[in-house]
Amino acid sequence: MSRKRVGPIRRPRPRAAAVAAAVALAAVLTACSGSAPAVTHAGGDGEQHKERPVTVAVTPHGGRVRAGEPVRVTAKGGTLTTVTVAGPHGKGLTGELSADRRTWTSDRNVVPGASYTVEAVTRTPGGTTGKSQSSFTTAPAGKVNKVDWRPGDGTTVGVAQPISLVFDNPVTDKAAVERQLKVTTSDGTEGSWGWLTDYSGRDRVDWRPREYWRPGTEVTLDARLDGTDSGRGGWFVRDYKTSFTVGARQVVKVDLDRKRLTLRRDGRTVRTFPVSGGTPGPDTGSWRGTAVVLAKEGTVRMNSETVGLGDAYDQKVDDSIRLTWSGMYAHAAPWNAAFFGRANRSHGCVGMSDADADWLYSQVRVGDPFEITGSEAKGTVAPNNGFGDWNVDWDRWREKSALR
Repeated sequence: MSRKRVGPIRRPRPRAAAVAAAVALAAVLTACSGSAPAVTHAGGDGEQHKERPVTVAVTPHGGRVRAGEPVRVTAKGGTLTTVTVAGPHGKGLTGELSADRRTWTSDRNVVPGASYTVEAVTRTPGGTTGKSQSSFTTAPAGKVNKVDWRPGDGTTVGVAQPISLVFDNPVTDKAAVERQLKVTTSDGTEGSWGWLTDYSGRDRVDWRPREYWRPGTEVTLDARLDGTDSGRGGWFVRDYKTSFTVGARQVVKVDLDRKRLTLRRDGRTVRTFPVSGGTPGPDTGSWRGTAVVLAKEGTVRMNSETVGLGDAYDQKVDDSIRLTWSGMYAHAAPWNAAFFGRANRSHGCVGMSDADADWLYSQVRVGDPFEITGSEAKGTVAPNNGFGDWNVDWDRWREKSALR
């Protein structure tokens, strides 16, 4: 009787070990792949199935794409763990994941003429991580829009000073621009943006409080304009930020009927003295309403030809405080001494003695309001003639916002 040779017994491999081997293989593949790899799983009856990889879509994509849009990353067949967007000059874009973690959107728009790299880490329903990377470039700006702004950073201003931005090129999409302008105050001051055509003819937007600022208020403008399309092919290519503090409550009151000027500080009269305003008439009269100190210009050469008054005067004037772009100042006018407190006989400015002008010049600051009244005025200061914003009532001012 012959004997059969018996070999070693082969034991079946545990299912848990098979799964562990598959996961280990997936980890190796993940390190070499742009998306989560397919993963083999063993079924309960020994049948195997594959887990589909996560697919990632990024917009914008390609070369020389249009700027002015946020980056959007979407995941299909899984979720996003993290998204990193590297931009120009080391400036990355931050953003936010949706509640289901399938969409990520940047909180800033992409800027013109830049390159971006997007890296997304994903996770499958089975828990496998993957990584996707893509890049794109944006078309350069055909035209750049620049901004002049007031007040300057770190300044202390008067209670009537608005925040004012004047643009080099037209702004046709005013709402898009206004959305990027954030004003923060230390005391929650109520205010609104209002769009104007500046005295220079350029587009301008001002932010003014409902009432004069409270003294001591700290204000910050964060104009996150970089990558914003202003319309007609004009792009902003930088952000702007300025902070300032509001000084004491000083109000200069000019009564053209009584020919008197009074400086009030914190509700109390500091000093009153005689002045002479503009000679009554459409060309030489002074403006009424609220004018705001634009600048303290010191000694200024004033030439009547620059304001359309022919050769009426051409002289240097001391202690000149500019109130409008059209040329109304408060300044020393010793040649008019006979009319101080008696008659309005200037070419539109508010004149006073050398001593009074020197004192007033030392007291006022940029942003202080001049409240001018009188029947002999030629009209009311226009909103764009300096900072005549205060001559528009609050409801009408709010209607000038592009977001109302």
